[in-house]
Amino acid sequence: MTESEGQSYIAYDNFLDPDFSPTPFANSLVIATNNPSDTPIDLSTPLSRVLFDIQEIDTHIHTLTTKSAIPLLTHTRDQADAGQRIVAEVEAHVASLTDGYQRLQKEVIQRYEEADEVRIAVERLWETVRIGRSVARCLTLGRQLEAQMAEVVGGGGSGDSTKKEDHRAMTGASNTLLTIRHLLSLSGPGEEGEQLSKINLITYLQNSVLTPSETSLRNRAQQMIREFSMSSLALSSGAPTTYAQSEETKSRTTSAFLTLQLLNPRLLIAALQAYLRTSLTSSLASITRALGNLPTLDRTLLEVSARCQNIVALESLLNTIKHPSTAPPESNGHSEEPAGNLLEPLLAALDTSSLPSFFWRSLAEGLGPRVAALMAKGGVSARTLKTQKERVKDSIRECVLRGSQSPGGIKGRAGSWEREAAVMVGSVIGSLGR
Repeated sequence: MTESEGQSYIAYDNFLDPDFSPTPFANSLVIATNNPSDTPIDLSTPLSRVLFDIQEIDTHIHTLTTKSAIPLLTHTRDQADAGQRIVAEVEAHVASLTDGYQRLQKEVIQRYEEADEVRIAVERLWETVRIGRSVARCLTLGRQLEAQMAEVVGGGGSGDSTKKEDHRAMTGASNTLLTIRHLLSLSGPGEEGEQLSKINLITYLQNSVLTPSETSLRNRAQQMIREFSMSSLALSSGAPTTYAQSEETKSRTTSAFLTLQLLNPRLLIAALQAYLRTSLTSSLASITRALGNLPTLDRTLLEVSARCQNIVALESLLNTIKHPSTAPPESNGHSEEPAGNLLEPLLAALDTSSLPSFFWRSLAEGLGPRVAALMAKGGVSARTLKTQKERVKDSIRECVLRGSQSPGGIKGRAGSWEREAAVMVGSVIGSLGR
């Protein structure tokens, strides 16, 4: 800056101050050019001062730019040239990066996309193969179940009238059925039975093979339990008379027990409770009739003893049968069935320690009110029953002791049954009076 430029009256330091504000500056100009007592404020003088300052600054800028035009243009040209060189260098790098990306896209990304398509195709093919294997396994087990059911029903199911039914196949059919059910239950993600429920062939297998087979096995097993009889006291009941027949009966009944236990343990408990209930109902009704017609009492008590012997045989048979393993091959042989035999759950359900004791005590509980009703009705039957009290007492006691013995071919529970005999005698004699 020249000497004349340095003598400029404009205070550039005020304008360059970071705290400069136009409002206080304008206010100071107005106050400097006007008296505080003047009513009309003169703004022309401070405005002229501002305009003069602006003109002075503009002149100063014009002078500086005129004297420094060549250096400024030179500097601007140099900056522009440097910018062009930088742009050229950057464009070269960008072109190199673009070529590298295109090569990467061709050699890596496109190949990855192709490989990813192959991966998806392989995964879908593997899923198809896995489902196909599961379906094939289900169908194989289904054919196995059909073959086993044909053995169960004998000639009626295979067209060969000479082929007898094989009750031993019931247990195998139940295990096969459980294996198929287990396979179908593995429907979680990644499990063997996933998506099987959506296959029409599997739905047909369930409706045409699994459900009918399960129903048939359940009905046959329940029928075998209803027909169970080992006592030879009442031959008219169809009880076995030879050792071979006794063993066959035990084998058939064991198959029935295991079948129901495999299908559903509650089915076995229900079937056994129904058997006991039927024996109790029949015995209660027959004894009540016989007490009104004493000539038939001995025969009736013999039949009741036979029913109790069957219950003794049933208890002994249940006590020898262990819980079957319901674990399919996939579960590494770990069974969820509790340890012990098949008798324990039944005793727990009946809240008793012995089936014969439960039979006699339940029968005595039902007999008391009926004998009382018979005596209250009066008549010849009541008088005859009262006069034959001792005979009735001995017959009932003998019935209990005889019925609590094990039938041939069965090892029953040893023990005294005098208490049960006393309960039965008391239920009848107690209502007769003296």
